[in-house]
Amino acid sequence: MSIRFHAERAISPQGQRVRWVVLDEDFQLHPEATDWLTVLQGADRSPNTLRVYAGRLAVFLTWCSGHAVDWRTITLASMARFRFWLESTPGGNGRPRSAATINATITAVVEFLRYCAAHGVIAQEVANRMSETRYLTTLPSGFDPGENDQRRVVRAKAIKVREVEKPYEALTADQCSTVVETCSNSRDRFMAMLMLGTGIRIGEALGLRRQDMHFLPDSRSLGCTVAGAHIHVRHRRDNLNGALAKSRFPRAVPVDHSVVAAYAEYAYERDDQPTADANDMVFINLYSGLRGRAMSYQAAKDMFDRLSRRCGFTVRPHMLRHTAATAWVRAGVAIDVVQQLLGHASPSSTAVYLHASDEDKRAAVEKVAAQRTEAAS
Repeated sequence: MSIRFHAERAISPQGQRVRWVVLDEDFQLHPEATDWLTVLQGADRSPNTLRVYAGRLAVFLTWCSGHAVDWRTITLASMARFRFWLESTPGGNGRPRSAATINATITAVVEFLRYCAAHGVIAQEVANRMSETRYLTTLPSGFDPGENDQRRVVRAKAIKVREVEKPYEALTADQCSTVVETCSNSRDRFMAMLMLGTGIRIGEALGLRRQDMHFLPDSRSLGCTVAGAHIHVRHRRDNLNGALAKSRFPRAVPVDHSVVAAYAEYAYERDDQPTADANDMVFINLYSGLRGRAMSYQAAKDMFDRLSRRCGFTVRPHMLRHTAATAWVRAGVAIDVVQQLLGHASPSSTAVYLHASDEDKRAAVEKVAAQRTEAAS
């Protein structure tokens, strides 16, 4: 008899802390999966990451149950069958899964198996067979392989799907204007302008507190030495909505006058909520019975879904981050400055924004063609 597993959000009665668990059809916890998710939460993984991992693990466990595969002793051949099943069946949204989604699902499963092996739940050889030794022929910039060249050898997933590299999705200038103009209230407008202007992640935006908004020309009266209007992005574990900044290192990000003006408009609307003073979170719910409470990830997702429908094109939080980074690079901002603005720990994470756009490639070809025509005449 096959068992269907699903991911579920659980709220602790102490402090209303949100966690993710994996349940079967009888609402019984899958102990190993839930323990792994608890460990990830303890390692400060974001709630959104936990949600995604829980869902991917539930898919894997359901497939194992339906195909008479014991996940504790899974073989490489069975993992290959799981990969083929992911490719041939639609995802939860009814659409085929992308290669990136399939690889991410396999990665989550492999990490779960490694956790189980490290804690004696399964044999170490089960986790070991999921990866194989690879030799790095090309090293990342600045990487030191050591005297014996030993660090060129890495462990890579044995099962994966070839991905077609896609450029990061960024909005055009006209689309950015449409997004801002389409927002139906001052809160949504401020969030869109803030993310477009600073490139912060959605978790960082939802985790902002009013004390982080330093919008005076001089903030020394607040005990801050950063000049000009700016926001402070901080990693906090006690946010009421569970929002978590990915980077553990705090950073200050400058904002322009339009963002300051948008915040002033939103602050008036926020202060008008009778329960707004119950928390210090910048973004709160403005409607329904949850008015005044800190805005959640789900509420933000619903907001961007509404924006997408009204705009007529896809608008996702990370697209705003990509748009900000792309605009900085196109404006000639040094890559190390872009890295600091985005809060990237590694320069390689920022280097992806150095890709050439279609307009850049067209301009290069036409420039050379014009030079040849001029030389021929």
